Amino acid sequence: MANLDSNARDFEFNDRDFRRVCELIHARAGIALAPAKRDMVYGRLSRRLRSLGLRSFKDYLDQLEQHGGEEWQAFTNALTTNLTSFFREPHHFDKLRAELQQRASQAPLKLWSCAASTGEEPYSMAITACETFGTLTPPVRILATDVDTQVLATASQGVYAIDRIAGLDPELKRRYFQRGSGPNEGKCRINPALRALVEFRQLNLLAPRYDVGGPFDALFCRNVMIYFDKPTQRAILSRLVDHMGDDGLLYTGHSENYLHAADLIQPCGRTLYRRTRRTGA
Repeated sequence: MANLDSNARDFEFNDRDFRRVCELIHARAGIALAPAKRDMVYGRLSRRLRSLGLRSFKDYLDQLEQHGGEEWQAFTNALTTNLTSFFREPHHFDKLRAELQQRASQAPLKLWSCAASTGEEPYSMAITACETFGTLTPPVRILATDVDTQVLATASQGVYAIDRIAGLDPELKRRYFQRGSGPNEGKCRINPALRALVEFRQLNLLAPRYDVGGPFDALFCRNVMIYFDKPTQRAILSRLVDHMGDDGLLYTGHSENYLHAADLIQPCGRTLYRRTRRTGA
């Protein structure tokens, strides 16, 4: 089916507007938008035009480039994709549990979810740690970062629609979630003890340096690199490895491949990588 004609839209959105959006979001957040994302871009950014009372994408993009300010974050938030779930790619959490058990004597252990979205990933990491050590106060600290401030606000609140945890084991739901009642019927909240294990912080992976500390025993960077081109992926990886412990593991998405960065990281399992050992200076 052909794209909607611009005359059928509320706002003018031409080829030049789309190219400008692509250039701006690539420079701002490293996201490489394919031509097939044009309708998605229109749908998401048209909400910003309505909110600001603007009549065309040209006016919006001119204003963004000239005055920017807080609108840069709204622009970035609108164009980031946040698909996540609790215990997504469950083999990673099986591996994390085994690694935490093996490293128990090295506690406290540091974990980083660097594309945390609405929080399901870091909270899954926290639940895994609690289950591993048999306590709500395991010897771990979890850093959770994302470029999108809206999803971080959701993550920090730790409140979800009850259907988000429908597939979890009943015992996990009982131990780690509080079911809402009354006006909160249909919602659940993360156990406050679990929430206390996670620090949420805004971070753009395009930043020249990451003020996140470390070294980390586990670094989850899953299903985010697919939105970057190869040079951007390599630049990000070169910064991530500086925050990985010598035996730390990088957990990646099932569709991500880093053969082009073999001098930085080496595969060591199913979508798992270690830092490449560096030879003498």
